[in-house]
Amino acid sequence: MPVDPDGRYFEGGQPIRVDGGIAVRAKRGKIGEQWWSRRFVDILEQVCDGGRLARGRTYARKGQVIDFVLTPGRVTGQVQGSRPDPYLVTIDIAAYDDAQWTVASQALASQALYRAALLAGDMPHEIVDVFAGLDLPLFPSALDMRCSCPDWSVPCKHVSAVLYVLAEAFDDDPFLVLAWRGRDREQLLSALRGMPEPAEEFDPLAVEEEALADRLADYYSPGISLSRLRERPARVATPPELLLRALDAPPVRVRHIPLVDLLRPAYRDLAAAPDA
Repeated sequence: MPVDPDGRYFEGGQPIRVDGGIAVRAKRGKIGEQWWSRRFVDILEQVCDGGRLARGRTYARKGQVIDFVLTPGRVTGQVQGSRPDPYLVTIDIAAYDDAQWTVASQALASQALYRAALLAGDMPHEIVDVFAGLDLPLFPSALDMRCSCPDWSVPCKHVSAVLYVLAEAFDDDPFLVLAWRGRDREQLLSALRGMPEPAEEFDPLAVEEEALADRLADYYSPGISLSRLRERPARVATPPELLLRALDAPPVRVRHIPLVDLLRPAYRDLAAAPDA
């Protein structure tokens, strides 16, 4: 069995090909398209060994992950290596209890924007701050990762492969991020629907409607005293060459002079008032 420079045993050889394995869609570059998936991958790449993650990406792209299951606080998966039996992977984080989720649900329901976004199946960016403000981080900064393979490194390439498959699963269903913390989609949305809607915020531009018949006597009266009116400064005139500024300059020169520089004075002359 191969041994690394530290004298530790690890798996060698090419992995056995898997038919029907879970392969990530991203065949090159970064894995994870949505902001929540990228946030998860960024954390992984900050705290995990880059070499093992690179090999895990290769496994994830080849479809070596046979399956994975997400439950509150735990992800389990099977990854096919070079040995006949697939390796068993377990990734644990802290799942929040009912009391913590009640507080979190109330905080989300109290904001109309977050409530509406979640009920529509979207994950607003601000949800991270909501959970952080409750001292309940949404994304884990530490993972308890285990694999049945002989590689002692944490994470090994098998765990890394499952992590990348998980990240792309987050792309398809952002509520998996919440389910890992202890509340699946239906539980959370049911809780949000059962809570009173937040009171409407005061709109400073709202105007109270009044019947015209009630205002006939003062309909033409000014809204404020005329003595309070002040002369407004004259508006700044629009420069006649504004269109030249807004559009991209054409790559044309006349006698080595950019065409725009020649047109600018012509535009000003056209806009000038004719002599009386």
